[in-house]
Amino acid sequence: MKIRRILVANRGEIAVRIIRTCRSLGIGAVLAASEADIDAVPARLADHAIRIGPAKSTESYLNVNAVIEAAKAAKADAIHPGYGFLSENVRLARACSERDIIFIGPTEAQLEAVGDKLRARRHAIEAGLPVVPGGPVSSSTEAEALAEKIGWPILVKAVGGGGGRGMKLVADPKRLPQTLELAMAEAEAAFADSRVYLERFVASGRHVEVQIIGDGDNVIHLGDRDCSVQRRYQKLIEEAPAPGLPTKVTAAMRDAAVAFGRHLKYRSLGTVEFLYDRNREEFYFLETNARIQVEHPVTEAITGLDLVAEQIAIAEGHKLRLRQDEVKFNGHAIECRLNAEDWTRDFRPMPGIVCTAVFPAGPGVRVDTHIESGSRVPPFYDSLLAKIIVHDVDRSAVIDRLKLALANCDVRGVVTNRDMHVAVLTQPDFVRGGADTAYFRQFLEGREV
Repeated sequence: MKIRRILVANRGEIAVRIIRTCRSLGIGAVLAASEADIDAVPARLADHAIRIGPAKSTESYLNVNAVIEAAKAAKADAIHPGYGFLSENVRLARACSERDIIFIGPTEAQLEAVGDKLRARRHAIEAGLPVVPGGPVSSSTEAEALAEKIGWPILVKAVGGGGGRGMKLVADPKRLPQTLELAMAEAEAAFADSRVYLERFVASGRHVEVQIIGDGDNVIHLGDRDCSVQRRYQKLIEEAPAPGLPTKVTAAMRDAAVAFGRHLKYRSLGTVEFLYDRNREEFYFLETNARIQVEHPVTEAITGLDLVAEQIAIAEGHKLRLRQDEVKFNGHAIECRLNAEDWTRDFRPMPGIVCTAVFPAGPGVRVDTHIESGSRVPPFYDSLLAKIIVHDVDRSAVIDRLKLALANCDVRGVVTNRDMHVAVLTQPDFVRGGADTAYFRQFLEGREV
């Protein structure tokens, strides 16, 4: 079915990103916007904007009924949920099916299969993927026995969690019962699901993910990304391809991701995430994100593909437009997330009015943003202002060009984390490549911020 009009059920830079691809494809784009965003840049770029509720996300962007009604009012053929909010919500996918609206994303069954972390883990095992030693627990007695079996320290993880939420590190066995009780209570409050499971904590691990795309019959990969520079499990800098991995490990991860996708007969974009244990030289399946990722531009940079356009084509019923051997990788790319936050004050969010917004430009430089001079940064949502993406022939050239791009990035009126990115890019450990997930914490501890 040819899609003629899409409701973009998201905000910020990803809404702008989707709208621009819609325009390039000759598809109408209507924005579902909260009261806080009804006059923002995405609303002005869209053909039309529909108010779906108050600023509070639970009453707007997370309101399935409001999004569906907006799509019907807009006479949209399809809904693109972007990332976050309802992007992996099976209720939205099911509601779309019931109302004859195309959901631009995986099937309901696939969302259910990967949305539940334990179910995703079982599917990974069935597909032959290695998983982090661990398993579900429902009591402190079970947790203590399993922790002794898999080894300390351990992570307590919420089954319904994601994006770093619902995770607690336990190094002292005496603290496990209390931490388990707290984790289950927090999981119930945040995800309406108190289930938790344990995993062995990998002290020196790298967060590497593989982009897959499938049409339901065939699945291929579009390369890998390294997302190890994180703060409290939230990604800050992403790059493609993942630097410094043994060739055999990279090949095995890509093969494993494709095997997982084929096991599910996956349709649309997805990201299979792995943890690479540098000490053991082994990798483990972590989870699958059944949506487009914040960091997708680095994959677009090295492949030359428009991943949103590929999503839309698959949603229309087309088969994959590329075979695996037709995917070509060119150079290296790094993305920095520019956030409205004060990194010198424990990353405190800094909403307000942007009085000046000047972003870098030039060959190999891409900026995904929804911000301009005069834009309001509301306090209700994620603090992401822009993504600065640089592509060049190799990693060294990318770092040099990215430092120059950040120097030419001038956002005033709100405090940003630009200087933090500049500092990271000059650190020898980062420049060498292959930093692990503990790197950023150590970076902060070594600086007076």
